[in-house]
Amino acid sequence: MSDPRLQVAVLGGGSFGTALASIAADNGAAVNQWLRDDDQVAAINRDHRNRRYLADFAINPRVVASSDLRAVIEGASLVFVAIPSQAFLSVIRQANRWLQPGQILVSTTKGIQADGFKLMSQILEEETDSPHIGVLSGPNLASEIAQKQLTATVIASDDALTRARVQNALGCDYFRVYASNDRYGVELGGALKNIYAIAAGMAAALGMGENTRSMLMTRALAEMSRFAVALGANPMTFLGLAGVGDLIVTCSSNLSRNYRVGQALGEGRTLDEAIEALGQVAEGVNTVSLVRGKAHEEGIYMPLCEGLYQVLFNGVPARDMARLLMQGEQSSDVEFTLAREEVVQAKRREEGS
Repeated sequence: MSDPRLQVAVLGGGSFGTALASIAADNGAAVNQWLRDDDQVAAINRDHRNRRYLADFAINPRVVASSDLRAVIEGASLVFVAIPSQAFLSVIRQANRWLQPGQILVSTTKGIQADGFKLMSQILEEETDSPHIGVLSGPNLASEIAQKQLTATVIASDDALTRARVQNALGCDYFRVYASNDRYGVELGGALKNIYAIAAGMAAALGMGENTRSMLMTRALAEMSRFAVALGANPMTFLGLAGVGDLIVTCSSNLSRNYRVGQALGEGRTLDEAIEALGQVAEGVNTVSLVRGKAHEEGIYMPLCEGLYQVLFNGVPARDMARLLMQGEQSSDVEFTLAREEVVQAKRREEGS
């Protein structure tokens, strides 16, 4: 159980931020949640419901909503930032005047900022100079968390205090919080999997079978880890909750926003129509473009990402994306193993000569 004296701030009024706020309150913390919309604030404080995102979820009455950013931040020892990536920097710059060096700042946003190809924790690092920065990521569909279905997540930070404080604040009998020190890998896993959830939704809408979905997910994991390791992440991170775990849930469930965008595209809708039908932010759409550009810049082989880019932005029919995968290079199955085996074999041949 959380320390009842713990004060938690949640910046953002979306589904995941709302679920986290209620968990921390269930654990005994005093929780303030910041939202821009005064009407939504009033409804949460009056009805203990977030009608816009989790209409049927009863929020713990200890959660107090407010549109006053300063009031929410001041006094909090733990601040969760659950803001879409497009608005993340703007909100942090607004909040920065009231943030204190001792506060723990944790991003829950699975996205990438276009300017400079920055992850959200890098923005926190640059804008706040806080020594206590973490990332929360994993297979965490907010609607299932709200139903108190068994769920696990990862808090990633190189700061032991941050990891321990988040585990203490959120860990409970249905929400398990595991720790990692690979902040970059965990955060990249959360952002990259959104790309492949779109591809999985397309494949489902096109009537492709289980063999196809299995191939798609495993080759997606290869691309994710290849890309992340090229940028400095630990490949082992992608065998955990923030890698394969998050990939499985977002590629298998129509509760995933990115999956639903892919479904709409597979049904023949345009990208604009798919986004309009969703009515929420699907981080994967922007991530496809950003990652494709970075892969070109760094020379990283990513055929699935390239195929999705062509479908989303160049009008290539969704069905043709599958052919791009089948026409791609037939290389190693599991990333980072074949090259090592070849080195061992070469050494053996050398010793035998």
